[in-house]
Parts: sequence; structure tokens; C-alpha cells
Amino acid sequence: MSTASEYMTDDFTPSIMGYPEEFRIISPYKELLAYEFLWSQESSSLKKISELLSKKEKLPSEVISEITPDFFGDYAQREHAIKEFITKKIQSSPPFSFLLKESPQFPDRLLDAKYPINLFYYRGNPDLASTSCISVVGTRKVTDDGHRRTEKLVRLLSEYDITLVSGLAEGVDTIALDTAIKCGMSVIGVIGTPIDEYYPKKNINLQEKIALEHLLISQVPFYKYYTQPFQTKHIYFPERDATMAALSSATVIVEASDTSGTLYQARACMEQNRKLFILNSCFENPAISWPAKYEKQGAIRVRDFNDIISNLELKRKK
Repeated sequence: MSTASEYMTDDFTPSIMGYPEEFRIISPYKELLAYEFLWSQESSSLKKISELLSKKEKLPSEVISEITPDFFGDYAQREHAIKEFITKKIQSSPPFSFLLKESPQFPDRLLDAKYPINLFYYRGNPDLASTSCISVVGTRKVTDDGHRRTEKLVRLLSEYDITLVSGLAEGVDTIALDTAIKCGMSVIGVIGTPIDEYYPKKNINLQEKIALEHLLISQVPFYKYYTQPFQTKHIYFPERDATMAALSSATVIVEASDTSGTLYQARACMEQNRKLFILNSCFENPAISWPAKYEKQGAIRVRDFNDIISNLELKRKK
């Protein structure tokens, strides 16, 4: 596996590459810097960048080369600052790499998102992103019953040839990932902070284990994250949820309130034509109304584990 440091060979010069399309040479490092540059705009968002790159069907550096530098304001100064910042990150952070949408290893399923990412950072084995994946997610403030249900669900899933995906938040996410690892499953942790951040801090050991032995993914841009106001950084978690939905053939929600961030992933499942399973205990909770809403939209009520198995083509481990 190549790391980001191995790509540090080209200057960030946003110009047309000058090759016919069939012979075009792509510099990963150049595209990384260009992508970070696009994100550095004050009004940038995943929606805007995704629409821009998808509409033009061009690389980040090619998009920048077609736009006058005056459009970007302090162009040269910010270009230098980003290159310096990213270089330091690559040199000082734990080894990480990244995948461009143009890479053969980039999972096509991620393009099913409403606003698909064009690049993501990772640590670990990127091939896991192309395996059969199921997300298990839920509230941070999990009940004792929710804790037991999560463990039981993951133990049952561990009998099948799948990779478990979750978000490394407290509560259901942590329980699901920890149980899956103990059961010998492969896991993917998708975080809503840069690849070198740990949130929550109490999960540092779990996150490192996933990064070293499984797969850790982040789509959060370095430069934008570290220069934007703290109160605006929450936007990356709903975007992360949409990526988890796209990465997985199905999502199972164990427990969640009407205001839980988990519902961002539920909505993304509906938008991306992914199966959404909701444990029956959620329907039996009189304090929430969201389960009935999503059942009407096609979500599957799980009264028994077979309700999941019968709706998915899962292969038992040999």
C-alpha cells in the first residue's frame, strides 16, 4: 500500500495536463492539493464540490485551471499555505493514504451517494471498501437493552461473510465495532474528523486497531477543517453518514431518538436505494415516531434476525 508521502513529487501547478484523454497522466499529490484548495473556499461544501467535479467530469486541478485566479481571492498565498500545511500533515501524522475517484481501487458504490465524494483519506486495507458491507449504527446514549441488542445482532452477523461498517461514535457504533472485532469480522470505521484526529478521545485505542488491522476512512479535508470555526465542523458528520450508507448494501439501526444523527443515514439509505432495517424495539418505543415514517418509505421492520437474512443475499462463512 502506498502512503501519501510517496506521492509528494509534483508541484501544485493548476494547469491543463497537456495530454490526450487516453494518455492523460494523473499526479495523485497534485490532485490532493487541488482538492484541498477547492475545499478551502469559505463557501465550500460537499454538495458544491461534488456537483462541480461531476458536472465538468474533470480532475480537481483541471477545474482550477479553468477558473481565473481572481475568483479565488488570495490565490497564490493560499496555494502556498495549503501545500505547506498538507506537506507537514503527511510528514508528521501516522502514515495514511488517499484514493481519488479515478483510482481503480475507488469503490464505485460510493458514487451512488446524492453528493458523492471524489476523494477520501484512509489508513489500513482499502480493499475492504469493495467487500460486502453492512452498517450497524445508532444512538450515542445507548440503553442497556440497546447495548445487548447490538452485541447479539453483530454476533449473528459475524456468521456471514460480510464487513461491518460503523461510525466510531460512542454508544451503538463503538459497541458494534468492538463486538465485530472480537468475533473475527473485518470492519470499516468511518469518521467525521480528519484521518489523524480521534473523536471521541476515549476511542483512540479502538480507532488505532481499526487503522492498523482493518480500514479507517475519512472524507474530511485537512486544511478546511483546521481553519474553519469550531461551531461549523459538525457538518462533516451527516456527510459521513451518507458515505456509510453508500458504502453498505444495507444499514441496521439498533436504537435512535427522533433527533438522533443516525437518521441522516436512514434518509441517505432511502435516497441511494439501499436497504434500511430497523429493530422492532424502536417501533415499540412510544417516545419516538421516526420508525413508522421510514417503514412507510420502504424500511424493513426487524422482529427476528431472519428478517434481515431473508432480504439480503448473505453467504455464510465456510
